[in-house]
Amino acid sequence: MKIIIIDYGAGNIKSIQFAFKRLGFEAVLSHNIDEIKAADKVIFPGVGEASSAMKMLQQSGLDAVIPTLKQPVLGICLGMQLMCNFSEEGNTKGLGIFDVAIKRFSSAVKVPQMGWNVISNLKSDLFTGIKENEFMYLVHSFYAEDCTEAIATTNYERPYASALRKDNFYGVQFHPEKSGVEGSKILENFLRL
Repeated sequence: MKIIIIDYGAGNIKSIQFAFKRLGFEAVLSHNIDEIKAADKVIFPGVGEASSAMKMLQQSGLDAVIPTLKQPVLGICLGMQLMCNFSEEGNTKGLGIFDVAIKRFSSAVKVPQMGWNVISNLKSDLFTGIKENEFMYLVHSFYAEDCTEAIATTNYERPYASALRKDNFYGVQFHPEKSGVEGSKILENFLRL
């Protein structure tokens, strides 16, 4: 199986690579458009600030390519947020795959949300074998509003979409690669899709 991790300069790439290696798979870093299109599975990671990450995608032409991919694609953290319509972070126009906006948590709660929180209302094969209210590891200041494309929700200040799905596109706000056995199971499930 050919697994490509999109390398565009805004990723927590090494930990994702190690997570797949623990599952017995080699995940290759690439920004080569033909290689990404030919992959069996694509991981779209992201750590950092939305507007600068989007600029890096635009400079490489990946902003036009990602929405056209036909194989299963998994956005992680900022990767998921960039797949949405718009982010309040840097007033950034997203890739428009998920029809939802990314908002900032208010100052009423500690920002960023950092550490373990539960995912519930699980609605996808991505979560096969994962129990309701399982803990996942999160680090983020912005969140996807709860919406019809939500396949998991988390509560922090308010319920929000901690995972999204539309067609072959999946996104998770949490870091499966840092979420222990259950996170590994989610990555394994993604490879089986």
